[in-house]
Amino acid sequence: MIRSTFAGFTTAQLGMAASQRALDVTGQNIANINTVGYTKQRLDIASLNLQKGDMYNSKANIKVGFGVEMTSISQLRDPFLDAQYRSQISRLGTTDAHAAGFERLTPIFDEATMDGVRDAFVSLMSSLSTLSTQVGNQENDTLVRSKMQTILNLFHDNATRLQDVRDDIQQGFATTELGDLNQMLENIAELDVSIRNSQILGNPALELKDQRNNLLDELGSYLPISVKYRDKIIGPGQTVEVMEVNFTDIYGVKHSLIDDDRFAKFHADITGVPVILSLIDADGNTTNVTDTLGSGTLKGTLDLLNKSGDFDGTDFKGIGYYEKALDSLVDTFAKEFNKLNRVKDAQGNLVQGQENPLFVTNDGSANFTASNIKIADEWANGTYGITASNKFIVTDADKGTTANENILNMVKLLESKTVEFSVKNKNGQDIKFYTGNFHDCFANLEATLGIDYKAANTMLTNQISVLNETSNSRDAVSGVQLDEEGMDLLHYNQSYSAAARFMTTLDEALDKLINGTGVVGR
Repeated sequence: MIRSTFAGFTTAQLGMAASQRALDVTGQNIANINTVGYTKQRLDIASLNLQKGDMYNSKANIKVGFGVEMTSISQLRDPFLDAQYRSQISRLGTTDAHAAGFERLTPIFDEATMDGVRDAFVSLMSSLSTLSTQVGNQENDTLVRSKMQTILNLFHDNATRLQDVRDDIQQGFATTELGDLNQMLENIAELDVSIRNSQILGNPALELKDQRNNLLDELGSYLPISVKYRDKIIGPGQTVEVMEVNFTDIYGVKHSLIDDDRFAKFHADITGVPVILSLIDADGNTTNVTDTLGSGTLKGTLDLLNKSGDFDGTDFKGIGYYEKALDSLVDTFAKEFNKLNRVKDAQGNLVQGQENPLFVTNDGSANFTASNIKIADEWANGTYGITASNKFIVTDADKGTTANENILNMVKLLESKTVEFSVKNKNGQDIKFYTGNFHDCFANLEATLGIDYKAANTMLTNQISVLNETSNSRDAVSGVQLDEEGMDLLHYNQSYSAAARFMTTLDEALDKLINGTGVVGR
């Protein structure tokens, strides 16, 4: 049985059409080489054979296909590289949030180029030394008080700036960061609906998928996510692809963020410390995820706001660490100087009513902080001054004495390398973080912050390098390469020309069949 006369023309026509469409796809790739997030596209084709089995068959009845069938246009993506990229960017998000937080804290404690707390301690020691040589000199006592006030003003300023940083980060977290995240979840869900509707109409919606993938990459920087695709039945024999986005917490519990057109939202309670982060799923159920995030910008920001390192048994020195350490420095400073200024009798017993504190709290609390410490009113108005000596009961007859050992004790206190600074943890235990003098304690805070900031930046640099390598690997698969597209242009142009030549050859053969055979009897 002779094959259908025009079957070859169909084969040639389909070959030309496939080559033409492949050229169109290649042109689309080249046109979008600079489009952010664009994924390389390809024409998917399959051999076409519409013949069924014959009742009778012979070796001479050779089955030949009818050409090529264009099945779809798809994207070149590697799911493994996508998952690896999003995992890397999640870890990068944590470190980036840490580094950004440390950068905001640095100006508060960095006194390398300005006069600050450390210089104020040095200046106070000089004034006390001068007072020790001129006991009873009111001007020198006033000078010491002004130096003390300078230190307190610096403490107040540091406390205010620390609180400003905390407030700014909290507000940014609750409004901007979570606002962007929630909007992103909603946008991805809306894109899912648009992609599904386009697929129902026969459009693969590849450009919409590119937008969705870009948003998924950005979402991965906020928290660790996993992405799954499944087929959803929408009618007899008809399915569409839908997406699920989940994040798994540090305890292995999986939480749904997006499922087809359903999406979750995040909410933060910043009314107190710690800040509480809640996940509200599509059904309205609320889950506290504050301490369950493994990585991402959300975790990095919560680390800054909620963790205090050794003081609360966590693995990160956040803003709370520096607030508590600074308050400990202030509390130790105030209480030690108040002790030294108390009046005692010859036996070393405290004289009732002669405590003469140099510092008090402005809120009546027992412990001093960088924000509540103030000069005692009685010292400020001259009711009493620096207690020069505790060798005897101070009376009117004792005025004019040159004994100065108590002032010298204050100087020694400023110089002492054995002062212990500690913070009570949640169990009431003292956690010692430094032993030395007041000047060096503040310098230690500066050094600790500098080390943490440098470590975060170093880790950030390394993680960016790893992320770039993963991105390059992904671009090698999904990105548009001009050399490859140029070779494809030549390849598809040649295949188009070959198919056209095949049609020409068939035409010549058909002309021979019609016009060059069957002349007998004419």
